[in-house]
Amino acid sequence: MTKILVTGGNGQLGQSILSLVNKYKNLNIHFSDIDELDISQSEQLKEYTRAANIDYLINCAAYTAVDKAEHEKVLAKKLNAEAVKNIAIAATENNFRVIHISTDYVFDGNTFKPYTEASFAVPASYYGQTKLLGEKYLMENHPASMIFRTSWLYSQFAHNFVKTMIRLGREKSELRVVADQVGSPTYAVDLASTILEIISQIESGNKHFIPGIYHYSNEGICSWYDFAINIHQLMNIDCHVVPIELKEYPTAAPRPLYSAFNKNKIKNTYKIQIPYWRFSLEKCLKAIKTEN
Repeated sequence: MTKILVTGGNGQLGQSILSLVNKYKNLNIHFSDIDELDISQSEQLKEYTRAANIDYLINCAAYTAVDKAEHEKVLAKKLNAEAVKNIAIAATENNFRVIHISTDYVFDGNTFKPYTEASFAVPASYYGQTKLLGEKYLMENHPASMIFRTSWLYSQFAHNFVKTMIRLGREKSELRVVADQVGSPTYAVDLASTILEIISQIESGNKHFIPGIYHYSNEGICSWYDFAINIHQLMNIDCHVVPIELKEYPTAAPRPLYSAFNKNKIKNTYKIQIPYWRFSLEKCLKAIKTEN
């Protein structure tokens, strides 16, 4: 049975993978987080993966506080770059495959055309710089790896924009939401399913493990304002949402104004179908309603 280690198991992508384990009984998936395994500690990581004798490591661990990263630079670099280098070295020594999660923030968002994997990455924020450096470290030290860049991740798990909009929409009569920042929301369960499906295809012999960078988000694009409006409509929340410009919502870290992905590479390589973002939002909100 294929053995998989998921790092950052308590985050929303880790929990989304956990929600699917019963569907993939051919995969033996173990989840770890920092209390059990600190990936910033190179020797601990090497010993842990050697003892576990894993076939794949899916790295969902990351420093994701985009604004705080502008001030907590040492910590952001440690988790998003140096820890990824540790994974790459451990993978080379212990012979396992790596699937690493990256972000649309490796782009500055000044090119208003969907980014391909070959597009030149110029991060506008320090968070984006550390994520790009993590990609570089991984490919330099263990080039036989996959990197999945994703965007605007949300789910029924952990903290995210969808759950925040539900909470604030119920608490307030009016919200101001950015309308000129455009991208593609990504349901974490869809990304989790894609990753596990690709591993299953590879392990069954139907597909090959083809290293490199892949872009994955749900189909379609929208602004944060559009996203908020749809969340409230689907949840029957009566709140007036006011569209504002990004410059009216100052943040410590600059955001890409446009970060939509071209996803032809992953669709053509692994023959996957990607759901439209609003259909996936409906699924997520049903799951939230069920939990509540």
